[in-house]
This record gives sequence, C-alpha cells and structure tokens, in this order.
Amino acid sequence: MRSQGRPARAVRSLVVLAALALVAPSCSRPGEGSKPRRRAPHKVFLVGFDGMDPTLAQRFMAEGKLPNLSQLAREGTFLPLQTTQPSESPTAWASFATGVNPGKHNIFDFLVRDFETYAPDLAMVRKEAPEFLWGLIPTKKPRILSTRGGTSFWVHAGCYGIRSVVLTVPVTFPVEGVHHSDLLAGFPLPDIRGTVGTFSYWATDLSPAEAGNTEFGGILERLVFENGVASTALVGPDNPVVVQEEAKLRAKRATEPEAERRLEMLAGKRRLTTPLTVRWPQGSRRAVIDLAGHEVRLEAGGWSDWIPVTFTVNALVRVRGMVQLHLVRADQELQLYGSPVNLDPRRPAVPISSPASFSTRLADQIGLYRTLGWAEATWPLNEGRLDEAAFMADCDRAFADRERIFMKSLESDDWDLYLAVIETTDRVQHMMWRFIDPRHPMHDAALAATWGDAIERTYRKCDDLVGRMRAKLPKDAVVFVMSDHGFHSFRRCVNLNSWLAENGYLVFSGQPSGGTKRLDDLFGRGRFWEGVDWSRTRAYALGLGQIYFNLRGRESQGIVSAGAEYKALQDEIVEKLSPLSDPETDERVFGGIYRRDELYHGEYLVNAPDLQAGFNDGYRVGWQDTLGGIRPAVIENNTKRWSGDHCGTARHISAGVLFSSRRLAREDPHIMDIAPTILRLLEVPLPPDLDGRPFL
Repeated sequence: MRSQGRPARAVRSLVVLAALALVAPSCSRPGEGSKPRRRAPHKVFLVGFDGMDPTLAQRFMAEGKLPNLSQLAREGTFLPLQTTQPSESPTAWASFATGVNPGKHNIFDFLVRDFETYAPDLAMVRKEAPEFLWGLIPTKKPRILSTRGGTSFWVHAGCYGIRSVVLTVPVTFPVEGVHHSDLLAGFPLPDIRGTVGTFSYWATDLSPAEAGNTEFGGILERLVFENGVASTALVGPDNPVVVQEEAKLRAKRATEPEAERRLEMLAGKRRLTTPLTVRWPQGSRRAVIDLAGHEVRLEAGGWSDWIPVTFTVNALVRVRGMVQLHLVRADQELQLYGSPVNLDPRRPAVPISSPASFSTRLADQIGLYRTLGWAEATWPLNEGRLDEAAFMADCDRAFADRERIFMKSLESDDWDLYLAVIETTDRVQHMMWRFIDPRHPMHDAALAATWGDAIERTYRKCDDLVGRMRAKLPKDAVVFVMSDHGFHSFRRCVNLNSWLAENGYLVFSGQPSGGTKRLDDLFGRGRFWEGVDWSRTRAYALGLGQIYFNLRGRESQGIVSAGAEYKALQDEIVEKLSPLSDPETDERVFGGIYRRDELYHGEYLVNAPDLQAGFNDGYRVGWQDTLGGIRPAVIENNTKRWSGDHCGTARHISAGVLFSSRRLAREDPHIMDIAPTILRLLEVPLPPDLDGRPFL
C-alpha cells in the first residue's frame, strides 16, 4: 500500500503533456463487456454549479432573482444536498461520480503525502516518466494514471448501452473511456506545465525581490525597455530530456563528484521557453506583442484572443498550447499578464476527451476554448497582479467558454444522460466573499460598492443558463441542478501544525526553518518538513484540515502503534483540539473533529487522514499549513483576497444544493445518492458496492 504515496520523483511537468493512450473503458462487473446501444425510458439531464450555496440560493430566489431555479423548485424539489467530509471539490465530486464514500474512491483532499518522505504531492493523478534514447528518441511514453478508485456511474451506464454526454465534470482527468459517449475532461486537467494554473506576469515596475515564482503559482519577470523594445520569454513545460538526465545524476551524486557539477549546469536548461517581445513607447496606452510568430496589438485593459504557441523539446518532440494576454497597464509603467498556457484542444499533448477526437471536433465547431480544469484567474488576483475588474472579466470568459460547449452539445438530442459542470460559481465566491462579509479583514467598503453583487450576478448567470438549457430539452426529461458543497466566510487562518507543535505532537530537533512554501515547491519537489524530528513526532498536518499520525508500519519513521495507542492518540487530540476558541472573538473554531473510522470505510482506508477537522464558519486551515508549514501563531487573520471557502467546513453546515424536476421520496439526499438515483432512472442495474441509495 505504501506505493500510493510515492509517485515517480523523476516526473515533472511534461509528463502531463506527452502522448498518452486512452484508458480503456472499464465495466463494473468482472468479465462484463459493453452492451449494444439502447434508449433509456427517460432522458436525464444534470447541470452542476460548483459551490452554489443553499442559503444564498434561497435568499436570491426569495428576492425574485433566480426565476428559472424557482420554477424548477415549484415543479419538483429544492433541498440542501449533504456532502462529504471534507467538503472539498475533488472529494465531493469523486463521491458524486462513484456513489461511494472516500474510503472506496481514495480522494480525501487536494493533496496526498508520501509515506516515505512525508512530502506533499497532488492527489488524483500518478505520473510515470517518459524515457529517451541518446536524449533524442522517445523510447517510453509517459503514463498518467488516476488514483481515484470506484467506477463513474456514466461509465457503468455506458457498459449497459446508455449514450451520455459528460462535459467538464471535475475528477474526470486522466480521461475515462466511456462506451457510447462523448466526454470532455475537467479538473484536474492541467496547464502545459502540469500545474493547476501557472500564470505569467511581466512589468517594468517589478523590483528584483518580487521577480521569480510567487506563493500561489505565478512567474514574475521585470521588463527592461531599450528604444521602446523589451525582450523576454513565455515559460512552458520542463524539458523531459533534462529531467531524465537529472534523475540519473542524482543517483550518482554520492559516488561521482562530477554529477553535482553537471546538475548545477542543467538547472538553467530545465524549462522550455518561447521568445516574447514587447514594443511600447513609454507613455503610450497601447503595446504590440510578438509571440510565437503572432503580432498582437493591445490597448490598456484589453485582452487578446487565444494565441497558439509551440515549445520544442528536440527535433522529434514538440508541445503545443495556447495563451491569452491582457495588457493590465500602459502609461508610465507597463504591466502584461499571460494566462496559464492551456492545452490546445485541436492538438493536445495528452487526450483531454473521449473519444480523443471530441475535443478537436468541438474546436472546429465553436472555435478555441479554455481547457484548463481550474479555468478562472484566482491566483493572479490573490497575488495582486490582477484587479477585481480583470478577474471578473476572466470569469465571464471562462463561463462563456463552458456555456458555448454546453449549448453546442445540446443541439443534438442523441443522448440519454447529459452531465455538465461549471465551476465559476466556486471561484467567484472564493475571491469576492469579502465584499458580502463586513467582518472580513479584507472587506473594503469602497470596493464593495462596486463588487458587492459579484456573487449574486454569477448566480443569476447560472439561473439564466438553466432556463436556456431547459428550453432545449424534451418536456419529459428528468432535470437536476446541483452543487457539491456550499460556502462560508474565511476570516481567520487556523495553523494546525503550529498547534501540534505547541502541544508536543510535532517535534523539532532545532528551530523550524522559516521561508514561505510555494506552489512551485509542490510541483517542483521543493523541500518540506525541515528540522522535524520524526523519532519524537506523533502527528502532523497536511492539506486542508487533515491530521495524520506518524504510524509505525505506514510512515517510514513511524512511532505510533496501531490499536490501543492509535485510538488513545485520536481521543487525546480530539479532546484537546475540539474546544479551541479564537482569542480575538472567543468563537469556537471547530464544529467537529472527526475520527477516521467515523467517516470512511473501504479498501483505501490506509490513505485516509487519521483525524479530519471540521471548521465553523469564518475559519479554515492557514495557507502555509496546507503544505506543512509552521507559523508563529495558531490563529491569525486571513489577509488574502481569497476570502470565502468550504474546505474542511464541518459537515452539518457544508451542504450544497439540489433542485429536481421531480419530487423526492425523502428529504435527506446526499451527494452519494445521485449516482444510484440516475442509474435507476436509466434502468441500469446498480453496482453492489454503492454507499448511496436512490431518492426517486
């Protein structure tokens, strides 16, 4: 079981970008093959809006602002939809897809830890590196494997002859092959660097201290103009040939002194780039950008269309993507933003759809569209490189891209199951919640006068889309609108590792090292847990509310024994941590601290957190705590624009929304119940291991 925490260390960003064979569809029962196409008794249509909150939805409906959702509620049902603990998108959407608890599908958080090194890594995918002969000829394709267990209900339905359309549903990358279906993958479909969204930012007013990698996944570079021209580069993926050589050299470091010198020399050759030139007379409100053979003219505040770019590995291997540019400012200073480089849907380096031709067909029909799973520009707003107007403009473009895909796919009625998800609701609430919460440290009354209705406007866009999509459906179609979780304010950061250290569970051999952990450390395999004495450490925190024990036989340096000692440590930490209150407000921080076996059961239980925090409204794990960092204070203000959240919120206040065109048989629906409900409507036999149960 230990291999789950040890993805191949030689793999870097390009692993996500090279050729990959589609995974064959897997039918649920051993030996079962796909059955011929058949028609279901009902068409089943479901659209999801990530993070749509039941309290806000109820309020906006009462105010007459969501007429289409109100109509759906009158016809059938509107109820809170209970969700997973933690109430995180990958965990909840995995339970939506499979109808089982996380102990059976293995997605407990955005991050996993390596049992050997304790280092964090992204959950959901496992990567195996490509290999090259003489640094030129590819001899082994990279492999990208899903770490999610269970079977998606649309895959199961496809095995029984049901034709489905599945569009940008989270946790569908790596691509699932589905019989009789069209599928376009969603989150965690990466950018060209293999990350969830590395943006670029070039500016004349950047200081040397600001240049480089940001905390939240950006690359900043100072522009220097000579005679009105500045030359720079757009950073792409890591060069897999260099990555392969580095891996071999690291293995030789102890015995060959030359290996270290060669590694230092290779460090500057790792990233592939393509030249970018900016022509701008200082003081002019416009600039001309030359990128990848394309000349782009932008006014200050303007956005480009998608610009195709190619990164050359060698004479045999190239990686293609596309980028949008935004001229943030052009007066006495120039600031230029580059979106994450998306995979080009016409020639993606890895399949992003099933069949593989589906993404190309869509591009031929509607033009280029963003493919990145995390489609909205949350990170540059959090870093202060975009303002609220630019962020909302980007969100509108992301929403429009998804809408074009959905509406085009509805032009044909050759389907029995239609699933589509938009995540813009989640992103807008993350970034703009501070404008509806006057208690938030980042609340700004002046900005709230302009942006205080940003969340409401996004809900109204969702409502309008529901109305227009329903107008294209047969009258007897069964319709669901749902979300994976709700939303809350994130006013205060709770640093679990700081609490564990203060209380003697996380022990250091010296002073904990300082410094900010960055997303680039996560993707680039940075250093973690410096100074920790694992021989005396009993518990550590990683991710968005997960506490892990240093368990003997599981962690490489484990000291806590399974059985009585394990249970005693659970009880001890729960008893001490549960009453934690905020010294500034005297509010209780936690709505619950949950033991592993209270939440999960199944074959992946070994990978589950030993304790899962359930936060009250206003609280979430601190930013550095997610990567195992240590902060001086246990509780401190959240001073980021990322001001709303749901991750790790206590389950009794975490529900999403469920609208149905039919009345439900019971009033306690859970996100795990959707899979069996839809399968029953389609008259497909239910898999025997489901945890959910039909509510129709």
